Amino acid sequence: MNWDDLKLFLDVSRRPKLEEAAAQIHLDATTISRRIKRLEQELGVTLFERTRRGHVLTVAGEKLVARVEAMESASLDILAERTSEHSAEGRIRLGVTEGLGSTLIAPALGDFKHLHPKIDVDLIALSGFVSVPKRQADMSIMLARPSSGRLKVRKLSDYSLHLFGTAAYLGNRTPIRTRDDLQHHTLIGYVDDLIYSAQLRYFDELLPGLAPNLCSPSILAQFEMVSAGAGVGILPAFMAKRNPDLRKLLVDDINVQRAFWLAVHEDVATLTRNRLMSDFLVTLLHDLP
Repeated sequence: MNWDDLKLFLDVSRRPKLEEAAAQIHLDATTISRRIKRLEQELGVTLFERTRRGHVLTVAGEKLVARVEAMESASLDILAERTSEHSAEGRIRLGVTEGLGSTLIAPALGDFKHLHPKIDVDLIALSGFVSVPKRQADMSIMLARPSSGRLKVRKLSDYSLHLFGTAAYLGNRTPIRTRDDLQHHTLIGYVDDLIYSAQLRYFDELLPGLAPNLCSPSILAQFEMVSAGAGVGILPAFMAKRNPDLRKLLVDDINVQRAFWLAVHEDVATLTRNRLMSDFLVTLLHDLP
C-alpha cells in the first residue's frame, strides 16, 4: 500500500470537493480521483460516496480516517523530534477569523518574520473556521473555547463590539436614541444561514424582532458598507478604529463582549515555532478595545 495514497485519502476527507483538494496539494482532480479509486481497489472497500457536495466518507472511510490520522500523528512526532523541536524554523499554518486576521494579524506578520526569519507562515483568514483537529491548520483562533479534540487551548483576549454608523448616513435620518429607533434605519449584518458561529448572532441577542437589510458573510464587507454610509452595523471595536468617521451609537445600550481563543493541535503544540507564534499572538492581542 502506498503511504502517499493514504495521505491523499486524508486530504480528500478534509476537503470533499476535489477542486479544493487539488489546489491544496497541487495535483489535478483527475489524478486524485484515479489514486483514490486505486486505494479502494487495494482495500476492497468503497471509501467515498460521490455526491454533488463532493466526496463524502462512507462508514469504511470514516474508520480508515481514524487509523490514518493516527499514522499521521506518529509521523509528525518523529519529524518534530528530528528537526525542529528546539529550533525556530519551519512553517506554521495559522487559521483565523477574517476580520482579526486581515485587520491586526496580517499587518504584524512582518515583525514576526523579522524576529524569526527561518519561520514561514500560512495565514488562513476566512469567514469561518479552519479545523485544527482535521489538520487543516497547526493552530486556529476561535470565537469560543473548543470543548473537544486533541488540542491545547489558551485564551488570547477579550474584545468588544458596538453599533457604528457614519455622520453622513445619520445626518438626515431619524436620530438613534433607543433600540426602537433602529426599525427606521438600514441595518447591516450577517447572512443568517451562513453564520458559522453562535457568537456572531448579535441581532438575535440584542435586537430581537429586527433583521439586517444589507447582509454579507464577510465582516470586512460589512465594515465597508457601514463606512460607506449604507447603514448602521455591529462591528468589532478594533476594526472600527480603522475609520475615524465611524461613530459609536447607543454606547450604554449595545455593548457586546466576546473573546478569542487559540487552539493548537497537541502533536505540534510543543514545537518551538508554534510556541513562539502563540506567545506573539498573546502579546499582539493582549489589549484589544
